Amino acid sequence: MGLRKRFTINLLATWSNHVLGLLLALILMPKVLGTLGDSLYGTWVFISAFAGYAGLLSLGLGQTVSRYVAAHHAKGETDQLNRVVNVIGAVYLVMSNVAMAIAGVLAWFAPDLWPNSLVAASELRWVIVILGVNVAVSITGGVFGGVLIGLQRFELEKAFVLLSGVVRFALTLLLLQKEMGLMILAVIFLATTVAENLGYVICAFRLVPSLRVGYRFLSRQTLRDCFSFSAFALLEAISATLIESTDCVVIGCVLGIEAIVPYSVAQRLCQYISKPLQGIASVCLPRAGELHAQGNQAELRDLMCRAAGLAWLLVMGFFIGASFFGPTLLATWVHKVYPQSQVILMVLLAGQLVGTPMKVVTSVLFGMGDVRRPSLFYVMEALANLALSLSLVYSMGAIGVAWGTGLPLYLVELGLLLPYALRRLEIEPRRLLTDVAGPQLAPLVALLGYSYLVWSRVPLVPGWGNMLAIASGGGLVLGTTWLGQQKLVSWINGRQWAANKLGIAKPQT
Repeated sequence: MGLRKRFTINLLATWSNHVLGLLLALILMPKVLGTLGDSLYGTWVFISAFAGYAGLLSLGLGQTVSRYVAAHHAKGETDQLNRVVNVIGAVYLVMSNVAMAIAGVLAWFAPDLWPNSLVAASELRWVIVILGVNVAVSITGGVFGGVLIGLQRFELEKAFVLLSGVVRFALTLLLLQKEMGLMILAVIFLATTVAENLGYVICAFRLVPSLRVGYRFLSRQTLRDCFSFSAFALLEAISATLIESTDCVVIGCVLGIEAIVPYSVAQRLCQYISKPLQGIASVCLPRAGELHAQGNQAELRDLMCRAAGLAWLLVMGFFIGASFFGPTLLATWVHKVYPQSQVILMVLLAGQLVGTPMKVVTSVLFGMGDVRRPSLFYVMEALANLALSLSLVYSMGAIGVAWGTGLPLYLVELGLLLPYALRRLEIEPRRLLTDVAGPQLAPLVALLGYSYLVWSRVPLVPGWGNMLAIASGGGLVLGTTWLGQQKLVSWINGRQWAANKLGIAKPQT
């Protein structure tokens, strides 16, 4: 299969998974919130935020395994591929036990850590233990998911994620009740995570018949090579976790558990929008590693410009839509009015106007093996995020936490990371206008006009029928304008090529 076709399939698989996952989440979250209530749901989000930190126990090796598998598989280096998988698998096994030990300690002290929780102490302890086991299973199976990504078989990896999400959705609708609600959610998460990771294991061994697990593949040199890359990837993961999970922790500690809910509603919606778009970046990483291994710098630069432009087009489209229809969407989704949620949503989405395309840039750098500088930049961003959130939460509440997330992103990623990436990839700054932003302006202007026309002429009544009709119309306007522009550019380029060819041939006649 051609490389361009494989890239397209991977991107479509990633988007399909995220779109279907988004639809399930849009239906499920109001159900969970309505069943548990603000207090219990806030407790679940608070505990989940702490569980999010456990992902750091992968030590940044998730990106490492996919990068090295892509490079070694492209070169046919079977032994090196087996060493990478076995070494990282052994590290993951150790860290899985660490995760369960940490969960056990937290479970023991849970009543003292959450004295005002409405959840019974025994249930709270079991929930924490089960989530700890869930993290352990995710870490251990993650090495085989990394193999699928390194092989650029995103359609298989995303199929298991989607199947797991569908089963989780069905079980939650069927079994969730207020009594023992957190325990039920934790058990459902564990069961679906186990099934998902078993799928990774089976597919990895089928796709790589030469894949072996054994002590003889453990190598100190491979361990050093992996950690030389993952040490800085870990810094980036720590930074991302601080940025994504710390907001709810800060709000819960300063403003109380129930104050988390309005922020969580906006944050979840922002994540549902941005995560599919960031899937563009995840597809770019192994592709960039392959191109870098082949020494194809020109195509590497084109990959970054095309992917970053696409990411910016889509996230800007969602930002325009949320500006006009965000309040109606929120009312449709959660069936409850949280006045702060719309403001928080717009602040967080404004940050993603930079953050989403910069994820593409970072993935290309990581694929090239350049992890040190980008990771240090992300650490700076995370520390600034934490400091600003802590300073603004007292005066501005949850909205201050949102600003604490958005401002460092603009300052660090635009001011430091982007100039570094342009130098590293030898890209002229003007290409940001000609190749990244410029081609997206006409579709975005068309979408802006459509959104204003609908907003000013159509009654905005909450309801999924109205929301889907408006979104479908916006997508049609954006997509049609973009495709029409591409056809026009191709036609103009074709005429110019023909004119140049005739001009060259003319003196020879």
